[in-house]
Amino acid sequence: MITKPSSILSFIAFLLTVCSANAQYGYGNGYGNGYGNGYGRMNRDSQLQDTPDKPKEIPVEVTVGEIMKRMKPEIKLDALQEIAIANVLKESIRDQGIIMKDENVGNEQKGKEIQALAETTTRKINEFLNPDQKELYKKWIEEKPSSKKSKRNK
Repeated sequence: MITKPSSILSFIAFLLTVCSANAQYGYGNGYGNGYGNGYGRMNRDSQLQDTPDKPKEIPVEVTVGEIMKRMKPEIKLDALQEIAIANVLKESIRDQGIIMKDENVGNEQKGKEIQALAETTTRKINEFLNPDQKELYKKWIEEKPSSKKSKRNK
């Protein structure tokens, strides 16, 4: 079935008219129930739009999943090692979030605490690795920061 471009444009214009009419009378968002309620809401909505949204935090589990997806094949982890290391990483990332959100501590102190946390995390992960894997993990850690720098340069 071939339709004329004018009929498609007419249909789109009709949809836009219906949508804008509903939005004006308070039907658009499920708020309000009639003629006047859409207008009182306009100031509050425009004020909310002026404030920038906070970036949504990525759940710890998602972050750990991405790390493990890259780490598992490169370090040749078995299933038990994967679970144990994932738990260490979850704990570490949560602790890092707590450190970063602490407003009573200066940036220099936060940096020191995060460095200590990274060292502790590395030590805990190494407890689950055999000597060959420890070497692979060390190389993996050394490559990770350089890959971030190369991404920034692009």
